Amino acid sequence: MRNREIAKILYEMADLLEIKGVEFKPRAYRRAAMNIESLGVDIEELYNRGELEKIPGVGKSIAEKIAEYLKTGTIKKWEELKREIPVDIESLSSIEGLGPKMIKTLYEKLGVKNIDDLERVAKQGRIRRLKGFGVKTEKKILESIEFARRKQERFILGYILPEANKIVENLKPYVSKISLAGSIRRRKETIGDMDILAISSNPDMTMEMFVKMESVDKVLARGITKSSVRLNSGIQVDLRIVEEKSFGSALQYFTGSKEHNIELRKIAIKKGYKLNEYGLFKGEKQIAGEDEESVYNLLSLQWIPPELRENRGEIEAAMNDNLPRIVEYNDVKGDLHTHTKWSDGANTIEEIIKEAINLGYEFVAITDHAGNLKIAGGMDEEEIKKQAKEIEKLREKYSIHILHGVEANITKEGKIDVSNSILKDLDIVIASVHSAFRMDEKEMTTRVINAMGNEYVDVIGHPTGRVIMKREPIKLDMEKVLDAAKENNVFMEINAYPERLDLNDVNVKLAVERGVKISIGTDAHTISHMKYLELGTAVARRGWAKKEDVINTYDIRELRKILQ
Repeated sequence: MRNREIAKILYEMADLLEIKGVEFKPRAYRRAAMNIESLGVDIEELYNRGELEKIPGVGKSIAEKIAEYLKTGTIKKWEELKREIPVDIESLSSIEGLGPKMIKTLYEKLGVKNIDDLERVAKQGRIRRLKGFGVKTEKKILESIEFARRKQERFILGYILPEANKIVENLKPYVSKISLAGSIRRRKETIGDMDILAISSNPDMTMEMFVKMESVDKVLARGITKSSVRLNSGIQVDLRIVEEKSFGSALQYFTGSKEHNIELRKIAIKKGYKLNEYGLFKGEKQIAGEDEESVYNLLSLQWIPPELRENRGEIEAAMNDNLPRIVEYNDVKGDLHTHTKWSDGANTIEEIIKEAINLGYEFVAITDHAGNLKIAGGMDEEEIKKQAKEIEKLREKYSIHILHGVEANITKEGKIDVSNSILKDLDIVIASVHSAFRMDEKEMTTRVINAMGNEYVDVIGHPTGRVIMKREPIKLDMEKVLDAAKENNVFMEINAYPERLDLNDVNVKLAVERGVKISIGTDAHTISHMKYLELGTAVARRGWAKKEDVINTYDIRELRKILQ
């Protein structure tokens, strides 16, 4: 799939056009990029069917540029923009707080073209002298450069997983068994590379099909039992062909984590066994390995779901037959955070509803931005009332349960910027921090706790405000926040958008241990984002959340009751 590749180019064109001072077009390019990034189908398939313009936000002009890229490997306009403004947009945009306008100033005033240039002028103290920057901005830029470099060579799970699943589907006709392994199977939020295991009666042909996939940019190694390729997206994929008798032990070994595997090997040694990727052995005799369950069982352990294999207490729990029955992907009955054209979404309410029905949901929450967040098209109070009337009409038309809510803003003082007279009539109220991210821990913690004191707030949205590989979390005393959530009967969100996954797994575990309920929402701004609910459920599983810990698993009567 070349979706992510093309989306990155369109994002870059949007930034370059904004640096040039072009109006309107940057927003159109970003909207198209966002929708392409989250497409459920390969964009090349749509191109071959002549359906590029069916992608939301892709008009004739952008469709022509996508077609040009698929045919020639480049876009003339993109190359022109890069020659005109020779800056490394991708790397500079990864620096928190550095938008196109600031990049333009740094380029024009200081000749900054890349991160190395940026670091050099920041260390020389030259950025602080620019109008609108200052000492604090310069310091933050240096901190963000360090953060960006730590995150290099990682790929966001939600963007790579569809590509991984497609490879597995494409190889299925040539194998008798196949599975993802590694961190992608454990559903870590970012991954370094992709591991796939398979059983094949014709490994040579299987490897030939693998290295000749359209998405392959370069073949790194080609063998009968292992081949490695680099995809157009930049990620390395390793395919291993293993024997049937060893598939389970190989899957366990290559799934990891390293720390989890070390503990398993220690247990095996204590029992007089040897455990490796080929099987569980007693002396020279293999006693398990065809499937994972047999390996765990002979080590006197419950089988441990891949999402839990991080050596965070799961082995001790499995040893005592005390593993929690974590929430299953099909337990989740609906999405509790979506946006429509009423604020900054790409689709109508009815389109969101139809997609929720298509996904088999029992309910969906419409939670457009409200209040003073004008950059996101925040609704005023009259618009909220008008939206309520539209939703009421749609309730008569569709059997799915439609919750009417808002995503409101938490002010610096911890107030909600929508009046209680409006909030009291809504089904669900999400309160989120959308500004002033750099407050110190004490102030920020007080700010969020104060927001929980509003009797109409149900959910704290994307609680730490982090954007994976782009923006670090706000400073919060999470234990105090979770204790306040429990006291105020407020739910903490797992925002399932790929770049957020916030709360993360560690904080979900803290919440579950304190009896705080979890709400999962995709934060969908287009219907194609709604499939990300699976990613939020994966985070809940990694955080040891059980079905009863996640309010999305409740039937509608229970859900309405706890929201009231």
